[in-house]
Amino acid sequence: MANSFEIIERVGISNISSSDAIKKVVQEAHEEKRVSWFEVVEERGRVTQEGEIEYQVTVKIGRKLA
Repeated sequence: MANSFEIIERVGISNISSSDAIKKVVQEAHEEKRVSWFEVVEERGRVTQEGEIEYQVTVKIGRKLA
């Protein structure tokens, strides 16, 4: 059994909250391949032209190699 991990980095986006952006991006990655852990490395946001707040998070995702 390997004791190594691969690390990928993704950006999650939500108009609801930073937490929702994190949840969405981690669940999406987990559907592709099992996620072992994740780390939020950056949070930011912007206001769209329509005046809505958009939350953006950069997440490192660790996956155990088989």
